[in-house]
Amino acid sequence: AEMRQTFGRYLTDEVVANLLETPEGLKLGGEHRVVTVLISDLRGFSAISERLSPEDAVSVVNLFLEEMTEVINHYQGTINEFLGDGIFVIFGAPIQRENDPERAVACAIAMQLAMTTVNQNLKTKQLPTLEMGIGIHTGEVLAGNIGSQQRAKYTVMGNHVNLASRIESYTVGGQILISDSTLQASNSPLQVDGRLQMRAKGIRESITLYEVRGIREPYHLSLPEVEMNLFPLVNPISVEYHLIEGKSLKQDIYHGKIVKVSEKFAELESDYPLEPLTNLVINLLVESENASELWEVYAKVVHVSANDPSCVQLRFTSVSSMIATFFQSLETIQTPV
Repeated sequence: AEMRQTFGRYLTDEVVANLLETPEGLKLGGEHRVVTVLISDLRGFSAISERLSPEDAVSVVNLFLEEMTEVINHYQGTINEFLGDGIFVIFGAPIQRENDPERAVACAIAMQLAMTTVNQNLKTKQLPTLEMGIGIHTGEVLAGNIGSQQRAKYTVMGNHVNLASRIESYTVGGQILISDSTLQASNSPLQVDGRLQMRAKGIRESITLYEVRGIREPYHLSLPEVEMNLFPLVNPISVEYHLIEGKSLKQDIYHGKIVKVSEKFAELESDYPLEPLTNLVINLLVESENASELWEVYAKVVHVSANDPSCVQLRFTSVSSMIATFFQSLETIQTPV
């Protein structure tokens, strides 16, 4: 019992049971199995953590992970790993159930809804609020004990795990994207708000992703609607921006101007053609009394105008409280577009 309690903090109960109760539990090796992988990540947390003390940064992450762990356990997901401020969850290993895909989707929706509680607690502690993106994919993986006789780990591996991670990278805060395979494998009706095409590295054909906002019986969960409500600026803001590819910041600098803005969205005009889902680091070229202040915003391209490719809509992924206050102070034409 003590061993279960100790290991239960580092491994899920199902993995502990597999290790302690199954004769082959400690053997290295694996099996091919169809699972649903859920990967979540906090948007812009690296930028947020740079503005916090180490103690506060750890407090934020722990508060977030504690709430998410409770939700994941409720939906019988196996937490494979905490990836810093992200979570890698498996539905279908080590125990496989018929409703793994829809439980994964229901879990993702419940996790997004639980962010309200997380942020209420953070506000109480006067800490910055958070947003999370979630990607889900269903496919065949290699599941089992991987490693050596000195150190091993129960995990899943394969291209479908990598694809789930790639899907997550395309999400914005508050969003859930699932693959077509997860959609087809789900037995519960899903509320899908839109779909998009993506080309993943190492995969020749484009992949269709679906944005999920709800799941019906027996879960009956749904996310609130998100309205863009962009207001035209009386005085557009000149900006410089860099492209982000993977984890790398490209050195080329491009110029443009923000012509419309809301709490979480903006419209950018730029001569450089931007593709949907492109990540940007934007520097606002505004005068500041303190020259050391960095007016930096992280954003993702969510829409490119068909009539005018130089005009794109952005979703902010990380905005400091200083910049948020600055946006609120801007003079706008009070008619959302």
